[in-house]
Amino acid sequence: MAASALAHEPVVQDVPVAYENDAIRAYRLLGGDKVMHAAVSNSLDAHDLIVRGIPSKSLLHLVDGVRILATGDVLNKAIGISIRTLQRRKSDAKQKALSTEQSSRAWRFAEIIAQATDVIGSQEAAEAWMLAPAIGLDNRRPIDLLASAAGAEAVENYLTRLEYGVYA
Repeated sequence: MAASALAHEPVVQDVPVAYENDAIRAYRLLGGDKVMHAAVSNSLDAHDLIVRGIPSKSLLHLVDGVRILATGDVLNKAIGISIRTLQRRKSDAKQKALSTEQSSRAWRFAEIIAQATDVIGSQEAAEAWMLAPAIGLDNRRPIDLLASAAGAEAVENYLTRLEYGVYA
């Protein structure tokens, strides 16, 4: 694609919600333009942002918007950050970015909760689903699998199967 064509790609604000991709939905859950001050319209933009480190303020926005993250156990499993570290981030949220690993895990969690919300129907139901054993995940809780990339992929694959009606 020519460079001039790239300049005409729509920015996040112009994308109707029905056409949002995983990157845009994760971006919105992490605070979007008002928190990150960087445009994300696809996975490559997300990669660049993650490698630079997403702002601590984005993690705080995610925790405020996803109630299950308010407990230390869930926060640690999903993002790899303790409640104490989160509390420290509140005081330095304006200056410090998350590490690449923390950014990656926060981004992946945001993508998964967005996907679960789409498949299950509401964010509240998606959060409850994350905490309940799932038959298609060998009766493991989806939240427990987010500690590794392989586990997160298993959760994403299971959500895709649910979306298409393939439960086994």
